[in-house]
Amino acid sequence: MSEVNELVDVDDPAWPLLLEELSGTGVPVEVLPGDAEAGRASLRQLRVSARSNLGGIVLNCGGLIVDGGWLRIFGSPRGAGAEGLPSLAVVNAMPATFDPAWRPGAGLVIAHDVLGGVFALNGSDPRAAGRPGEPGEVVYFAPDALGWEALGAGHSAWLSWILDGGLRKFYEGLRWDGWRGEVSALNGRQGLSFFPPLWSAEARQDLPATSRRAVPMAELLGLNRDACLRFDGADPGFLGAA
Repeated sequence: MSEVNELVDVDDPAWPLLLEELSGTGVPVEVLPGDAEAGRASLRQLRVSARSNLGGIVLNCGGLIVDGGWLRIFGSPRGAGAEGLPSLAVVNAMPATFDPAWRPGAGLVIAHDVLGGVFALNGSDPRAAGRPGEPGEVVYFAPDALGWEALGAGHSAWLSWILDGGLRKFYEGLRWDGWRGEVSALNGRQGLSFFPPLWSAEARQDLPATSRRAVPMAELLGLNRDACLRFDGADPGFLGAA
């Protein structure tokens, strides 16, 4: 279709430059194989072009696995199966066939972390959705604070910050000795559930003393949303359909 071709066949695609950035980073990143047909369908539904990093990732790869699986950035994976990383389309509950009326609501979920944290791109009216930041800004749902925070960056700057090692400081106090081994044992649809929970005083005082178990990411997101509703009555909204 000409509409899809206009989004895909651009003179200055972002993917080659992004590959250079990926090859030059000291951060462990695995680039998953992608499904080109699914990527084209997602670009059409999102109305973004291959000129953007978001479009480049969705079109050309199955996602990015950062720090051994601590952070999962969604793309269009090939044959992911029941335990593989879900696609951006699946996580955002996109329609199976193109629907010109579909929009990602409060924001587009672009990544999950192993804690049940959610990175999303704000929609056109963040305040109406009860979220901080400006339209198109990346925001983060923090499972230790049970709320959204604005990161002050768009998608491309956010990705560069990750590849520049920004996650180390961002997750300071939320990583423990041996976290890499625990994370590496998870599949692409699992996260870690903590007891006491991350938002509790006990976990804040002694995170390594918490017990942790692998759970489906959908369950973990549901637990975080329920905790928000239970403690302050504020619904964080859509956190992803993984």
